[in-house]
Amino acid sequence: MSDFFTTFLNWDYIWAVFPDLLKTGLLNTLIMSVFSALIGTVLGMLLATMGLSSKAWLRWPARVYTDIFRGLPAILTILVIGQGGGILFPSMARNTYPLGILALSLIAAAYIGEIFRAGIQSVEKGQMEASRALGMTYTKAMALVVIPQGVRRVLPALVNQFIALIKDSSLVYFLGFLAEQRDLFRIGQDLAANTGNLSPLVAAGFFYLVITVPLTHLVNYIDKKLRTGRKVRADDDDGGDLELLNAGKVPMS
Repeated sequence: MSDFFTTFLNWDYIWAVFPDLLKTGLLNTLIMSVFSALIGTVLGMLLATMGLSSKAWLRWPARVYTDIFRGLPAILTILVIGQGGGILFPSMARNTYPLGILALSLIAAAYIGEIFRAGIQSVEKGQMEASRALGMTYTKAMALVVIPQGVRRVLPALVNQFIALIKDSSLVYFLGFLAEQRDLFRIGQDLAANTGNLSPLVAAGFFYLVITVPLTHLVNYIDKKLRTGRKVRADDDDGGDLELLNAGKVPMS
């Protein structure tokens, strides 16, 4: 038991790596995760709308892209884009940080696109028909009626994907970033390799928990709110109608 604590919970090594994890690793992990999530969300919505198009020349590229980036191991995609991008663009060979963000974004887009597509397809066809009956174009009906409802339904799955993206950001250490660009995992791994002790990696894992655990509880909170709906006060003029809607009944006009 003492060997276990010495290997994984050596407080001397944990405190030694803590400042670098806090000042450098945490910042870089958040930067990569946030930018990858933003870019992946935009690309994912584009892939979802292309995948739902009636035009084959839009639908098939989206399908092929999704199959490739969901089928390949994340680490292989990161290596191909990170090192391949350095070969194609020699000016980026010494700074692969943007390429790491690009790789994570492309991977996230494939999964987020499928989440959006499932959410949009879950919206009842009557919503589109009613929108068109009101004089909306197909594009306007999708943008203002169908897509917002679809996104609302998949918010928990979307946040779960963001959590997975934060953890996947640890794989970019294979690209060999500069010292000031290292993420949480790389900083912990460097000290672990130098000391032969795994306590620095445990410390890095603690920082990942600090990020992901609140997001996990946020997912549960969002899911609960979406399932229960908004509480209606007794003095709310629309309370009766809303209660009927929540019960699945539409009030007669």
